Amino acid sequence: MRPKKRNSGTTQSKELKPSPGGASPDKKESQELSVKKHRDKDAEFVTLCKSLHVTDLVCDHAWKLWKSVQDSMEEVLDNQKRLWGACLFVSATDMDVACFTLTEVLKAVSLNVKQFLALVRKLDVNLDTISTKVNSALTQLEKKYDVTLALYQRFEKTCKKIFALVSDTEERKTIQSCWTMFLLARGRALQMEDDLVISFQLLLCTLEFCIKRCPPDLLQPLYKSAISKVQSPPTRTSRRNQSKAKSRPPEPEVDLQLLKTLCQENECNAEEVKNVYQTSFSAFMESLDLSKSPDFPPGKDLNQQYEEHYLKSRDLDGRLFFEEDATVLLPKIEISQVERTPKKNQADEDAVLIPPQTPIRAAMNSIQQLRGDLTSSGDQPSTNLATYFKNCTVDPTQDMLKRLETLGQAFSQRFGQAVGPRCVILGRQRFTLGVKLYYKVMEAMLKSEEKRLSVQNFSKLLNDSTFHTSLLACALEVVMATYGESSFKTGGYNHGGCGTSEKNVCFPWILDVVNLAAFDFYKVIESFIKADPTLNKDIVKHLEACENLIMERIAWRTGSPLFELLKQERESGAAEQVETPASFSQPLQHNHTAADLYLSPMRPGVRTLPPDSPATPSSQASVQPPAQTANQSPRFPKSNSLSLFYKKLYRLAYTRLKILCSYLLSAHPELEPIIWTLFQHTLQHEHELMRDRHLDQLMMSAMYAICKVKSVDLRFKIIVSAYKNMPNTNQETFKHVLITEGHYDSIIVFYNQVFMQKLKTNILQYASTRPPQLSPIPQIPRSPYKFPNSPLRVPGSNNVYISPMKSPRMSPGIMTPRSRMLVSIGESFGLSNRFQKINQMVNSSERSFKRTLDMGSPPKPLKRLRFDVDGQDEADGSKSNGDSTLIQRLTEMSSTRSRMQEQKMKEDVESRKE
Repeated sequence: MRPKKRNSGTTQSKELKPSPGGASPDKKESQELSVKKHRDKDAEFVTLCKSLHVTDLVCDHAWKLWKSVQDSMEEVLDNQKRLWGACLFVSATDMDVACFTLTEVLKAVSLNVKQFLALVRKLDVNLDTISTKVNSALTQLEKKYDVTLALYQRFEKTCKKIFALVSDTEERKTIQSCWTMFLLARGRALQMEDDLVISFQLLLCTLEFCIKRCPPDLLQPLYKSAISKVQSPPTRTSRRNQSKAKSRPPEPEVDLQLLKTLCQENECNAEEVKNVYQTSFSAFMESLDLSKSPDFPPGKDLNQQYEEHYLKSRDLDGRLFFEEDATVLLPKIEISQVERTPKKNQADEDAVLIPPQTPIRAAMNSIQQLRGDLTSSGDQPSTNLATYFKNCTVDPTQDMLKRLETLGQAFSQRFGQAVGPRCVILGRQRFTLGVKLYYKVMEAMLKSEEKRLSVQNFSKLLNDSTFHTSLLACALEVVMATYGESSFKTGGYNHGGCGTSEKNVCFPWILDVVNLAAFDFYKVIESFIKADPTLNKDIVKHLEACENLIMERIAWRTGSPLFELLKQERESGAAEQVETPASFSQPLQHNHTAADLYLSPMRPGVRTLPPDSPATPSSQASVQPPAQTANQSPRFPKSNSLSLFYKKLYRLAYTRLKILCSYLLSAHPELEPIIWTLFQHTLQHEHELMRDRHLDQLMMSAMYAICKVKSVDLRFKIIVSAYKNMPNTNQETFKHVLITEGHYDSIIVFYNQVFMQKLKTNILQYASTRPPQLSPIPQIPRSPYKFPNSPLRVPGSNNVYISPMKSPRMSPGIMTPRSRMLVSIGESFGLSNRFQKINQMVNSSERSFKRTLDMGSPPKPLKRLRFDVDGQDEADGSKSNGDSTLIQRLTEMSSTRSRMQEQKMKEDVESRKE
């Protein structure tokens, strides 16, 4: 059995003995830096290395890295020492040598966290300076910092409500010890210390523990009265039963009234916090021998134990938030300000203050909404659902319950392995919520199918294990995303972005847990969204992002049923192509539901009738294929699931290509349809090129190929640097491309050795006088998912939109516009200059320009590219003779964008002042 990384028991405190001088245990083993060996280096650089206790190897590696990027960096003289610190961080992370903590290097180069992380990423001027390992560490550090900052901000506000300003010194020591205790509890209890919700629940547990042990004169009246009169019944109960008490573990001493008060004040579910207390937090108290102690633990002891944890993690010192240290403070421009929204019938100067939408408030509101929507849904099938099961030819109930039991155990165990050893029970709670949502959506789907098809026997669908597993997986993914435990930092790559595999619950983690193919999961997403109109917009966007990720990459992994389906289509003569280009001009509207997709594909010899036919897939009806002539091979219709997949794939592919072309080829609009034709041809006829690869790898290769044959100066380094600014991209896409089995290299090597070799004949046709016929451009809808709360345009107007009233469950914070104006028609609005600003905003091109900014803009072109083959700049081995007109244009666009962003930020500041 694999050992756990952290234990929440006394064994850990014994293992982590402080080394002499408070240094990291790893530093004791490291060799002392020899100044004599580094006479060839800058003396100040060597001094910095010595202050950070780096080894000779790290010093050499960092200096080599510095020399490699020195010529490519601008303004080196002003921030040379800071860049050295960044090089040392990259080198130590790459070599996995424990020299210094993040805090130590921040203080050595006088930068805060955000500035330093941005500087490290800036080193990637040659696109291969920052490895996957370093990028993963950066992402994890940044996420943990953001979570810790949000937690401290809420901690600070909550403490002002809890403690009375009686004795400032005593109160400050108490609060400081409470924060340190929380940091230690989080480090001991959680492997995923960047889990916002569970961390916040642990914070409330810590506050409950501290409040009970505070002198009453330090507390505000609300919390003074919230403390129960009887705090620990077991200590006053029978001495007669002491032997019985020893034979069983004592119940965690939790003051339920106090805990409920804390939860109510912080919009948190009390039952969930109680469970966190009784599992993770109580185990932490046992490790410190505090479970029965009536006294507050000494601050010195807490500091010493947290110091050991912090040095072992080589991380950020969380105590600095309390000390308001410059290394953890945000730049002033990033500090969120309280927004002001006018009260009804009041002038501007009497505006009411509404708190901003903080990360914790957003998370608590999302959880509250999900739990509220599922209040009436039980964890057992409803009466209506049970009726559907009984109407089946084969009742699916028993198989379904067995499946839920098996998957429930697997989910909660894997959740505990990923989040923390004591979090298995929390995993079970997440699963229970997922089951409620699963039943709710299943019932809605069946009602819709009954109405559409006028049948009640869904035996074939309800006895399909893949359908049930997919529906459950989608419900669990919604729950995970609501709790903030699933994201897309990895871009679908299992080995980067969210940390190591055992701590990674980002999508597609859920597919691995329930052993489900991504292509099967994709089939349920759209029907799931349509079946549950209560899903908020963020969750809908999350599921849409899951769908895109599946189409871009995950569905194309070896072993995916997609390849078997494509093979069947080709062998059975179902259709010459998976989706005809002629359909591109048609809107993406279809009648396929989850039932159609899960009962598709059709095998040769059996053909299911269309969905609108009286006989339906669910009723298991089938007909023989149409008669064929003697010389004609049998032909069968395309699979519904494959057809819809390719429709969406083409539209996604063209949307991403259009964005990249807008960055790079606005001067050559005639090239976009040609590139699209090659791109579409590759997906249709050479889909094996997608095996274990990414959609964008084919897109960039197609763009380079067409520009090459059309003699347009567009080099790969410019394509890749622009691609980095596109939404939802990952550096692995162009740095880690499959070449041959088990061998990966850069996008340039892929183009040379794979893409061009496979498509050379086709590519050269575009240079001839008789090029191939162009593929039609797909019609791109705004979104395949219609949001019920999206603004609708008023007929006959261009810029006037209306939105339905928000749900009364939503807090005012969610409804607050950010950097925009809220107008209530027919009521006093205040100063007249506000109407003038609205007119200017409506008449300006701000709306269209904002869309451009959302897509990003091309970065400054790279001076060198070192991840190519044979040291050449381009895929064909050619070198550039200086900056082209395109490069100059990109530089101008980047500069213009920066100026416009600065102006917009100034306007936002002015609007807040008003």
